[in-house]
Amino acid sequence: MSTTQVVRPAGAGHETLYVLLLCLIILAVAATVVTLHGETQEIAAVPSHQLDARRDLSPAEQGIYADLRVTLDEIQLLLQEQDALPTPEQLAKEGFAPFAQDASSVSRGDHHWQLLEPSAYLGVTQAPSISGSLLMRVHSAEPDIWLNRQANLAVPSDLTDQALIAAGWQQVVAQFDAGVTRQHRH
Repeated sequence: MSTTQVVRPAGAGHETLYVLLLCLIILAVAATVVTLHGETQEIAAVPSHQLDARRDLSPAEQGIYADLRVTLDEIQLLLQEQDALPTPEQLAKEGFAPFAQDASSVSRGDHHWQLLEPSAYLGVTQAPSISGSLLMRVHSAEPDIWLNRQANLAVPSDLTDQALIAAGWQQVVAQFDAGVTRQHRH
């Protein structure tokens, strides 16, 4: 005689319900924690004659801006050695971006650089649709960089703030807020 014993599966419906309930509890706790610890981001407005380096520049302009900031250290060293600012040709010969003519400089607007007296570099763009023209004044340890997106740009003769603003130049500023760096309060 053979006996057949039927084994019924365990109630999977209850286990599924418990797993879904646990998932909902975890999501609710996570949402509560995020809501309580979230910070509102206040974006500080810049004056109309200034541009935020992160938000208001095109990718090409951001690249040139970063290159100018990095090359400034080399310019300062060469200034100490020579007692004069190096020419854009000298900087290009040394391979310093954005003065060096390479594929990167061409794709970023193919700027033609010149030294303006007493202490400024002007890069006039050949492709205004990609990048504006840039001016870097090296009058102190902290330079200031200006941008002008006009197509037919006249070389500025007066490099004071008011004259540059009147000629349509905008100063590029770097703001560091919560969007850039995380603030951990312990």
